[in-house]
Amino acid sequence: MLNLLFPKVCVGCKEQLLKGEELLCLDCIHSLPIAAFHKTGSKMLKDKFYGRFLVKNATTAIYFQKRGLSQELLHNLKYRGRKEISSFFGKWMGAELAEIPEYNEIDIVIPVPLHKQKLKKRGYNQVEGFGKEIALALNVPYRDDVLIKISKTGSQVFKTRILRFETEEVFSIQNLEVIKNKHVLLVDDIITTGATLEKCALQLLKGENVSISIATIATT
Repeated sequence: MLNLLFPKVCVGCKEQLLKGEELLCLDCIHSLPIAAFHKTGSKMLKDKFYGRFLVKNATTAIYFQKRGLSQELLHNLKYRGRKEISSFFGKWMGAELAEIPEYNEIDIVIPVPLHKQKLKKRGYNQVEGFGKEIALALNVPYRDDVLIKISKTGSQVFKTRILRFETEEVFSIQNLEVIKNKHVLLVDDIITTGATLEKCALQLLKGENVSISIATIATT
């Protein structure tokens, strides 16, 4: 009766989902601009951080395309309360990373944090589901109490790397003992210039003998 009155529809095309389909229909899944660097071996994402900090592994699920399905998904995730999109990609990527030896060396998953004001307004961190599902697949802890954001900025998507560093986006670190001698997987929703991830990574590297890998839902 619920399905008749309130049919589940695809987040992408808005067509009714068939039995066995979750969040996205098969047509939309097949039309996603898949990146999956952990499967292709591409170093494109890793090379973004060359000369900035050492990255062991770096991967992303999809490419971000303006006015495309990927933009629609991220817009729904960040601004329309569809936080299940984060978990959807986390389950997907987590299952794949669990089959790759390099990612089985991960000890802990840590998300890029939101400022507490934005977290209160939105009600959730858009990368939380993504990170938790990957942590579950890798059988490691997910900790959102290590990195904290101590200043509030607007959207960073359309700013250059230099401009983003000039903004008052400041992160801090606590509970350093949690990451001592750990291989950290730092997760975020989208990577553009890499400035935010770089700032977070530099905080994490204050820990003793810390190494860092990166996973995101999307990359430009």
